[in-house]
Amino acid sequence: MRIRDVAKATGLTAHTLRWYEKIGLLRSVERDRGGRRLFTQDDLRWLEFIGRLREMDMPVREMVRYAELREQGDATLAARRELLEAHRQRVRERMDRLAACLTHLDDKIAWYRGQEDDHA
Repeated sequence: MRIRDVAKATGLTAHTLRWYEKIGLLRSVERDRGGRRLFTQDDLRWLEFIGRLREMDMPVREMVRYAELREQGDATLAARRELLEAHRQRVRERMDRLAACLTHLDDKIAWYRGQEDDHA
């Protein structure tokens, strides 16, 4: 697949895909004779995974570290798992904070509804 096809499939811009390659998130993207990038299905699956990490607010430097470990093969399985577990813990903590905020917001909305009912 060419870069425009991958951009369309992933919702990422061609600029972002080039940047991912530049910073090491995408490695070993093949090129055709004209030097144009040729992405594989494996690249698409990797980009999907990166997208999930981004949705969970994983810092770029950690994603790059994960990509570096991934390139080193099975000898880094434990390190990759540990990196993901640490991020998972941060996500859980954030979810707990957001749940508390949501409860407070729900209470405030209920209060306003009560005020509206009193003034109706």
